[in-house]
Amino acid sequence: MKGSDVTGNITGSGGTDRPELALHQLHAFAVLAEELHFGHAADRLGIAQPPLSQQIRRLEARVGHPLFVRGPGRISLTPAGRELLPAARRALGEIADGLAAARRVGDGLAGRLRIGFAASLAPTLLPGLLTAFRARYPAVDLDIREMTTAPQVSALHERALDVGLLREPPVEPGLAVEPLLSERFVAVLPAGHPLAVGRTVPVAALADQPFVLLPRACGPTVHDRILGVCRAAGFEPRVVQRAVEWQTVAALVAAGLGVSLAPAGVRAVRLRGVAYRRITPDTARSTVAMAWRTDDGSPLVGHFLATARSLHWDRTATP
Repeated sequence: MKGSDVTGNITGSGGTDRPELALHQLHAFAVLAEELHFGHAADRLGIAQPPLSQQIRRLEARVGHPLFVRGPGRISLTPAGRELLPAARRALGEIADGLAAARRVGDGLAGRLRIGFAASLAPTLLPGLLTAFRARYPAVDLDIREMTTAPQVSALHERALDVGLLREPPVEPGLAVEPLLSERFVAVLPAGHPLAVGRTVPVAALADQPFVLLPRACGPTVHDRILGVCRAAGFEPRVVQRAVEWQTVAALVAAGLGVSLAPAGVRAVRLRGVAYRRITPDTARSTVAMAWRTDDGSPLVGHFLATARSLHWDRTATP
């Protein structure tokens, strides 16, 4: 018990606020039970002998029996004292453990962090970031949730998420956004498509092709950016199928239902029957960012943001 700073009261189980046992008295009792000498125990506790004797007398009055047999120069525990000592040590140990756990959570060294992520980041950005964070904060429980951009934004506002890793986050009151990297767009083609034979694909060459795209509600900004790429090439894409995840988009392209335009990170979705090609012109970019609530002062969130900032992202990722 040496060095413990536990103070306060242990209250009874009957719902009353009346203190049953004062923790500083239990602490004094446990130290005295170890030293069996008032002078040595007082030195360990950093108090004079008279206050120590008063604390022990008050505890004995609460118990209703002597806890020590006082003798010349030396004391010993009574049967009541021997019975109380293990319970006192357990109580003080549990309080000390609880205080230490609370401090770890308060310092952001433990607790639970809820992270949303766009599915297309699972094979690229996410593994390295999570590995780095867990190496630094192994006691933190991570709750990882796969979500598209719009649901992530809603979950952040609703305090169901702490941090989001998402594409093209909208400007939202109450949310802070920090870009992590910028990706080119690529054409997603069936492997046997005539346009897949070259290394690049002119966007205008896709004008007559059926398109597979994400619904706008899942990611308004990236959806509109893809439409902007097509319109800049002089056509409106003919969308024949929609899917809420980029993996599904790639799978539908592999099945021959159409072509698509996607951020270059989607190339990490390795599916048989899909070809990814750079597009020309390639001036459009997709931004991957992290988002969090501006009023969230959680140390856990701060540690996660700092970890992400410390990694050496390729901020102009290319296919």
